[in-house]
Amino acid sequence: MRSIWNGAISFGLVSIPIKLVNATENHSISFRQIHLADGGRIRYRKVCELDEEEVSGGEIGKAYEDADGTMIPITDEDLAQLPLPTAKTIEIVAFVPADRIDPLQMDAAYYLSANGVPAAKPYTLLREALKRSNRVAVAKYALRGRERLGMLRVVDDVIAMHGLLWPDEIRAPRDAAPDGDVTVRDAELDLADALMDTLGEVDMDSLHDDYREAVEELVAAKAAGEIVLPAEPEDTGDGKVIDLIAALENSVRAARKSRNVEGAGDGDGNGGMADVHPIKKTPSKTSGAAKRTTHRTPTGKTVTRSGSSTAKKSAPKATGAKKSTSTTKKSAGSAGSRTTARKTATKTAPATAKKTATKKRTSSSGGTTAKKTAPSRKRSSA
Repeated sequence: MRSIWNGAISFGLVSIPIKLVNATENHSISFRQIHLADGGRIRYRKVCELDEEEVSGGEIGKAYEDADGTMIPITDEDLAQLPLPTAKTIEIVAFVPADRIDPLQMDAAYYLSANGVPAAKPYTLLREALKRSNRVAVAKYALRGRERLGMLRVVDDVIAMHGLLWPDEIRAPRDAAPDGDVTVRDAELDLADALMDTLGEVDMDSLHDDYREAVEELVAAKAAGEIVLPAEPEDTGDGKVIDLIAALENSVRAARKSRNVEGAGDGDGNGGMADVHPIKKTPSKTSGAAKRTTHRTPTGKTVTRSGSSTAKKSAPKATGAKKSTSTTKKSAGSAGSRTTARKTATKTAPATAKKTATKKRTSSSGGTTAKKTAPSRKRSSA
């Protein structure tokens, strides 16, 4: 590779002779301007405004235009006399973590090549020091008539330098953010995260310029006299407002399909996206005593059963009678009543027991059903 600048890296008192080589190249296809009438090439010629004569490169100098339009000639000798210590030196001024460099400042990239055998040792020393410190070097250098800012870092076994814009050359992002307050829901963020995870990483070497390839094919087809059919335009939405959630879901499905990582088991072509349904709330159980239904068996024994309803509501059905003849009343002379009273007396307040003791006693032919669990006294007189 041809060097575009020769100088040295100033590393404290260490001087490292180097050659500057372009690290990038432009592969864009360039076009010429032609006259549509006859296809003739359109060229720009440098013409003096005073005598309207075309001038060659050797006759052209540089000047600074003053505010009133006066031209002040500046020669290369004038610039060479300026005290510019970085004219032939890349002067390292600091070592900082790489994240201290704003990517907005990044400009052209160069490789620094050791110039000669004596430069190999200090060059390797600086390279290994940068590797071990996990830092980059900030430096000043002069190129093409102006002083510039640069960042030195290690790429493989080579020291690379990125030209940096000066901090005052970075414009503040005024009026670039959306106007007003925009709220993003958690569901939208979750889908955006899913899309990012689905797209995942990419091999940077696999990326290429599709547009440049299309232009090359177009040029080749035209040169061969072939008829080029227009390509069908892709649907870009035409700026229409769309459902963001639906767009994100469709993007996740498309990304999974393109990467052949669709989820299995959905069976409906949803690309692994599960349907989300709200969780139904189950009614809470009401605290309190359960309904107890007491009835007499054919053998004369009394059986008490607990129902699923609460003490506030009871199912008024009893095994020997369609309707209950008494509620919260004690059956006189019934052994079953005494049994029920003993079991449930501990669950009611004494005041309730006194109140129910004064109520009319009603004998039941088929048994009694407690509509409200409020038994009487612990012991009942027969």
